[in-house]
Amino acid sequence: MAIIITDECINCDACVSECPNNAIYEPDQEWSYSDETSLSGIVTSLDGKEIDADAENAPVSDEFYFIVSDKCTECKGFHDEPQCASVCPVDCCVPDEANVETEDRLLQKKAWMHGE
Repeated sequence: MAIIITDECINCDACVSECPNNAIYEPDQEWSYSDETSLSGIVTSLDGKEIDADAENAPVSDEFYFIVSDKCTECKGFHDEPQCASVCPVDCCVPDEANVETEDRLLQKKAWMHGE
């Protein structure tokens, strides 16, 4: 299950530097799969879709920080718990009930993004 940032976010940016996948972005910021990962050019996603890892994608939110669910691994393989949630002063980094993934899937996503 990926983590989401709720609208209670105060835009403090404490979570950004904690994310090992660079999955957290500022409000209204474009994002790409290649940001701080080993992905580059045309790659095949874990779902079998071809994507341009370098393409700039539309921001998920223009009001508060957001997490790109396709890049979030809940810090599996890096830490024992999601680091964004552990440092958030207002507890707005919460499990995304609409995006449930197994630990195996999260570890596969980590390996895919970091070339392991």
